[in-house]
Amino acid sequence: TDCNQLGFNLRSNIFQGGPLESRSLMKDSYTPDITQRVIRDPKNWHGRRTDELGKWHQKNALNLNLQKALQDKYG
Repeated sequence: TDCNQLGFNLRSNIFQGGPLESRSLMKDSYTPDITQRVIRDPKNWHGRRTDELGKWHQKNALNLNLQKALQDKYG
């Protein structure tokens, strides 16, 4: 059955897992000084700028937290 085959494969160490050392395409592609000089801009996330919907969600979360805190404090 399938369970027996899976058990045999696990005991035979066919599924050896991932590599012990991971490699990054960015580290392989660029010299170390490029990755150290990079300026990380929180508004430019992976090449995509924060849009109006993201700003609205951020303000909405702050507003909900404020409403909850006021309700807890004043009832």
